[in-house]
Amino acid sequence: MMNLPSNFIHNICNAFGPEGEQWLVDLPSLLVEAAEKWDLTLGEPLLLSYNYVCAAKRADGTDVVLKIGVPNREFISELTALLHFGGDGAVRVLESDDEKYMFVLERLKPGEMLVSLGDDTKRTEIACEVMTRLWRLPPQGLPLIQLSEWFGELSKLRSRYEGGTGPFPKTLVEQVEALLPELFTHSSPPCLIHGDFHHFNILSSERGWLAIDPKGVIGPPEYECGPLLTNPIPDLPYLPGAVRQTERRIAILSERLGFPRERIRDWGLCHVLLSAWWDLTDDDTGGEYALACAEMLASAKM
Repeated sequence: MMNLPSNFIHNICNAFGPEGEQWLVDLPSLLVEAAEKWDLTLGEPLLLSYNYVCAAKRADGTDVVLKIGVPNREFISELTALLHFGGDGAVRVLESDDEKYMFVLERLKPGEMLVSLGDDTKRTEIACEVMTRLWRLPPQGLPLIQLSEWFGELSKLRSRYEGGTGPFPKTLVEQVEALLPELFTHSSPPCLIHGDFHHFNILSSERGWLAIDPKGVIGPPEYECGPLLTNPIPDLPYLPGAVRQTERRIAILSERLGFPRERIRDWGLCHVLLSAWWDLTDDDTGGEYALACAEMLASAKM
């Protein structure tokens, strides 16, 4: 096995089980295969979370990025979305092999994350510009994630706690349960959205600010504001003035995108409960950050 960071190994094994363990064993040969297939010289790994991502050079010296993932639906949804965006508002796919779960991306330079800007108003305005470039009419027949499927997972919460809410605030769970049917009915028509749109997934480039790592989701575009409102992690809800900053962000998002402030806030609340549910461990710990964001959002005045 390669000399990989322990947290990356843990993420892969925890998320994908035996299939992930086998993928880690196979990873060196997959890298050799990708290098030969696209005539790449591979460099150092970049930020590793749930996929192997590394710097690379093409035969002509062009800097690119290679990404290889454990076979799973989300990886294909990401690739499908990137291909559908076609480089408009997002990083370009230069080569891809969906059967081997690998693709080559353009290298964004200078590649600074949006979080590096100190002015939160400017960050939010840039985010609005990028997200609206991404949104498309929902393509038919493509392997993309449905937002309704994500939120359908919350149906397991009550059954896990025999009708209760376990470590989750009862008020928040009841509020989200009441909000979701209304939001799905009265929000904007579903379209292709990024699905994980936040300050670490927007990078500077010679083509302007561009998004990376989309989930490739079909759902109301208002949901896109949720991840943005809860970032940058891990400090946002604990900062002095976090509620006031959230109010300013919602005001900018509403003005730039044309969505009612309350709807933006409500999608944010639904997002944080889903995030907390995803973060929950077998011993009912985890999700604290998302729940802190829920308090922040609930305190924001519209």
